[in-house]
Amino acid sequence: MITVIGSINMDLVVGTNHVPDKGETTLGTSFSTFTGGKGANQAVAAARLGGNVQMIGACGTDEYGKIALASLKEENIKTDHLFLFPNETTGIASIIVSDADNRIIVVPGANNRLTPKEIEKITDEMIKSKMVVLQLEIPSETVHSVLKLCNEHHIPVILNPAPVNHFNQEFIDLATYLTPNESECKSIFGEDIEKSLERYPNKLIVTLGEKGARFYNGEKHVFINGFKTKAVDTTGAGDTFNGSLAYSLTEGKNLEEAVQFANASASLAVEKKGAQTGMPSLEQVLSRLQLEK
Repeated sequence: MITVIGSINMDLVVGTNHVPDKGETTLGTSFSTFTGGKGANQAVAAARLGGNVQMIGACGTDEYGKIALASLKEENIKTDHLFLFPNETTGIASIIVSDADNRIIVVPGANNRLTPKEIEKITDEMIKSKMVVLQLEIPSETVHSVLKLCNEHHIPVILNPAPVNHFNQEFIDLATYLTPNESECKSIFGEDIEKSLERYPNKLIVTLGEKGARFYNGEKHVFINGFKTKAVDTTGAGDTFNGSLAYSLTEGKNLEEAVQFANASASLAVEKKGAQTGMPSLEQVLSRLQLEK
């Protein structure tokens, strides 16, 4: 069982040719809604590959909450331990897209109600996990609580440190795998990426966008090249990488194989609009891996 603990959002995406200035009204060119949230995205990525996944998170009982819950169930993700709060709104991300640039406002809503108290209620279920996946769109104290619990029970954890401004340095030693992108890595460690990688062999995996990813295996720096793709929307690339990495590791792949698999999966995800829309099946990933040989 892969357990993803994290955020559940609805993404409200407005396209426009002109981002309004203060006090200005402008016309948009498109409007779309997508299910999102880094936690839900990563759960979908792992489940679509065939992983046995449960989602632990929080949402409201409003329409967005109903849509998000239905979407998770459609992906065969277990939602028995998803917390519903009638007096909270489901988290939303308001996204303005203009000239290939995103401006995003996130309202956490019910995500902020996923506290250590809720985690205590589902501890018995959580410690059955083969792998736990975490991000930082839920309260930091909850992330810390989960990391300590998993550490005590020897459950491997992938921590995707985004948004990085919520990162706590105590998380480093408690996580099994840490998966920042380049800018997040520099923000966390404040030094050259090479030095950081060498201090955390086989733990720190730095994603490089279309260039792939890298880590240090204790003897040498390992570079995993990206895959050729025509990117339409990169919103869910990092989440696809992390969900796919969890799936591959729980299937017994070594770290280099798992990172290569996750890269291939992420390269497919960016070919469609919406964070979850383009997340691939296992067959699609294996096909892309075969084509690159």
